[in-house]
Amino acid sequence: GKEVVIANAIIAILTIGGQQLFSFFTFSCPCHVGQNLIYGLAFLGVPALILLIVGYALNNQTWRLVTGKRSHFEKVTTSNQLLKCKLICFVLYSITGRALVAPVTWLAVTLINGSYYVCAMSEYAPMYYYGANPNVTASECRRILATFPCSQLVPPELTRARDEVILLLRYQSQVAGWLLIAVVVITVFLSYCLASCFSPLSFLHFRYWSSYVHNEQELFDEATEQHSRLYAMQHVRKFFGFAPGSENVKEIRIPSLKEWQAISGLAFLKRVDEEHYDYSLLHDWALKEHANGKYLNTDEDP
Repeated sequence: GKEVVIANAIIAILTIGGQQLFSFFTFSCPCHVGQNLIYGLAFLGVPALILLIVGYALNNQTWRLVTGKRSHFEKVTTSNQLLKCKLICFVLYSITGRALVAPVTWLAVTLINGSYYVCAMSEYAPMYYYGANPNVTASECRRILATFPCSQLVPPELTRARDEVILLLRYQSQVAGWLLIAVVVITVFLSYCLASCFSPLSFLHFRYWSSYVHNEQELFDEATEQHSRLYAMQHVRKFFGFAPGSENVKEIRIPSLKEWQAISGLAFLKRVDEEHYDYSLLHDWALKEHANGKYLNTDEDP
């Protein structure tokens, strides 16, 4: 839908801006044999991996897919397992597509920029093609090549060779970046085409279904908020003797020290029986205890 496209565009723009700032303030090639490759690949891959994990974590479908599924799978019959696995694979594919927006953008932008790739691959460039001394040993050649990303470390006689090597590496990096973008665009387009071809719904019916799912989720969230508030209000009223927002409060309940201790502290979601849970310590207290104790009359007028 439009919301997904806009969200993906915003993620891509933020990723591009973050990459530019990240590159400007933190990237500084060590220009040393053996360190350039690790440093360059770390700046290429580690942020992309972090963005991928964040993309999974921020998607509600991820948590809908994994939350409580261990106990659920124990009850699934063998005949439904195949259908369940297909559905899980489809949802994982959708989640992964959303999660890949930021890391793919990061990789594409960094490759088009070329700085990380130049740093990582400088010592492996074919220097002999650029007028360098063929009598230099391989180790010395790699040491010289490793200094090419740092212009101040390159001897004057190798300035031209350095410029040509940097141009070659930038060319390779930018071609790889554009190829990555092309592969992603083609893959996304073909995926949407295949999904549309195999859809059991017509175009207008699919739009109606999408609208229905969106509206149902909004209404469900509103009902969840109202229902949980009303349910919690019953427990709060039992503990304090009145509900928040009540008018003409005539008396309030004074909880005892034991009751304060009963609802304080930490607690996990507690299973009461096959169908019900205790959501909190206050919930547990309200279901088990009688609201006896001391009540105090109040005067609404100060």
